[in-house]
Amino acid sequence: MNHAFRMKLKPGNVAEYRRRHDAIWPELAQLLRESGIYDYSIFLDEETLQLFAVLKLRDGNTREQLPQHPLMRRWWEYMRDLMETQPDGRPLEWPLVPLFHLD
Repeated sequence: MNHAFRMKLKPGNVAEYRRRHDAIWPELAQLLRESGIYDYSIFLDEETLQLFAVLKLRDGNTREQLPQHPLMRRWWEYMRDLMETQPDGRPLEWPLVPLFHLD
């Protein structure tokens, strides 16, 4: 199953956002994989600073449990200064509606 959403960077943070993701914590990458997430990409619209995330979810995934995991919450706190977030530090996410797919 595919899942897509958008997020938003605060101005002046593109390079740092990329740097932090290039050095993603190995334990976080493992947690995402264990939660059933794979083939995960984030794209940037440089004009609007919108981030577009696309990922695949395995059957039986536990993605919905990630917000309660201490490691996920620590990552969000680490990224909080770069992005628009909810009061608890979770990035604001807007779901994207699938309209077309080509295999």
